[in-house]
Amino acid sequence: MLKKMGEAVARVARKVNETVESGSDTLDLAECKLVSFPVGIYKVLRNVSDQIHLITLANNELKSLTSKFMTTFSQLRELHLEGNFLHRLPTEVGSLQHLKVIDLSRNQFQDFPEQLTTLPSLETINLEENEIVDVPVEKLAAMPALRSVNLRSNPLNAEVRVIAPPLIKFDMLMSPEGARAPPP
Repeated sequence: MLKKMGEAVARVARKVNETVESGSDTLDLAECKLVSFPVGIYKVLRNVSDQIHLITLANNELKSLTSKFMTTFSQLRELHLEGNFLHRLPTEVGSLQHLKVIDLSRNQFQDFPEQLTTLPSLETINLEENEIVDVPVEKLAAMPALRSVNLRSNPLNAEVRVIAPPLIKFDMLMSPEGARAPPP
C-alpha cells in the first residue's frame, strides 16, 4: 500500500513539475487517487497560477474543493472534475469569471450548483450522472454565454422538463423521462 501511495505522490509531483517547467497552461492531475487538492501545489504553482487555464482533476476521490482552489486559479477557462465524490462547490466558484467549461459529471450533486449561474463566460455545464432533481431554469436562461447543459441520467422532476424548453436558448440534454443511469 505504501508503495502505491508513493507512486501516486511521485506522479502528482511529476505532473506539477511538467506544468511549471514547460510553462504550460494545463495542469492534469486526473486519476491520481487524490482525496483533496494537495496544499503544497499552491506554493509550487504560485508564480504560474495565473497562466493555468485548464485543470483536470477527473477520476480521483475528491469530496470537496476549497475556496483557496477557486481563488488561486481564477484565470481558469476549463475545469474537469468528472468522476469524483463532489456534492457541492464552494461559493468562491464565482471568482472564476473566465470559466467557459465545467465538467461535474459522475459526482454526487443532489442540488444544481447555482453559483455557476453567476459566471458570465460559462458556455458548457456537464452534470450528467448526478442526483439532481430541480434546476434553476430561469437563472440558466439568463446566462449570456451558455450554450449547453448536460443533465442526462439525473432524476429531474417533471416540472423542469415542461418549463425548460420554452425558456432556454441553449441545448439542454436530458434523458427520457423515467430513464436512469445503468448500475455501475
